[in-house]
Parts: sequence; C-alpha cells; structure tokens
Amino acid sequence: MADAPSPSDDHPIISEFADDPEMVELVRLYVSEMPERVRNIWSAWQGGQIESLTRLAHQLKGASAGYGFGQIGEAAARLEASLRALESEGESANDLDPQVRALVDLCERARG
Repeated sequence: MADAPSPSDDHPIISEFADDPEMVELVRLYVSEMPERVRNIWSAWQGGQIESLTRLAHQLKGASAGYGFGQIGEAAARLEASLRALESEGESANDLDPQVRALVDLCERARG
C-alpha cells in the first residue's frame, strides 16, 4: 500500500451547524478529534486491518451527519459498504485505496 495521502488543496468542509450556538462547541470538539480518527483509519488501512477499518468507517458514517458533516458520512458509508462486500465477494482490498484516500481527505478538510 502507498504512503499516507498528503493534505488536500481543496476548500475546507464546514459543518452545517457551524452557526448554531447550541452545537458550535460540540462541532469543535468533533473536529478536534478528527486527526486521531484519520490516523486510526490510515493505520488500519496500512496494516490491512479490514475489520477495524470497517468499524471506523461505520462510526464515521453514524456520527458525521449528526455533527453537520453529511459529505463525510456519505463517503464513510460507501467505504463501509465496499469493505463489507470485500468480505463476501473476495475482492482485492487494493481496489479500495481511492475510497480510503477520499475519506481521509474529507476528514482532513473538516472545520467547525
């Protein structure tokens, strides 16, 4: 597998709740924890830990929309579905590299 992706030059992804006074602190906390999530995703991918990566994608899928990051949740859902298909169809994990990189890129661009 390749080296870790470099940060994207694309624009930041802003939470839908960035202007909601009741959510702003929760969103900031969620975003502050994103670098650790990215490290965990990348570590699981590099280590070939498909089960762990599936769990991490599932968690992101569930939480991201609740914090106003639907785009991240959608990418995580696609990756989770692809990872689950790997288990049942015997596809090559290397084919998922673009999906993993896309999810990591989105996570790195998340802002409160």
